[in-house]
Amino acid sequence: MARGRGSTATRGAMVAAAFAVACYCLGLAGVASAATYYVGDSSGWSLSSGSWPHGKQFHAGDTLVFRYMPWLHNVVAVDEEGYNGCSTPPGARTYQSGNDSVRLARGNNHFICTHLGHCSLGMKMVVNAA
Repeated sequence: MARGRGSTATRGAMVAAAFAVACYCLGLAGVASAATYYVGDSSGWSLSSGSWPHGKQFHAGDTLVFRYMPWLHNVVAVDEEGYNGCSTPPGARTYQSGNDSVRLARGNNHFICTHLGHCSLGMKMVVNAA
């Protein structure tokens, strides 16, 4: 039996290949849909940023960009205890560039500023990522 361009086997292989490409593209679409958020919007990371996350829907893999004056502020990614106590636990990641990008993990992500007692003045926030 001859199998030419129009054969069932050839069409089946083409359908399978198209299906594989579609599945691959859909998988990438989920990765590519991660959003970027600028903390504090036009005000940047500041003493008033604590309420900024309210009403926003964050997902694991989204990126937060913290913009601030590095001689005045910093960003420290802490655990819940560090957040509640305004303290930096061992191994906490400290950002100091003034233009820092942080990728969100699933669950609560806690951030504080440790410069000049700012955390105690309310410069901290929790971002929950689904």
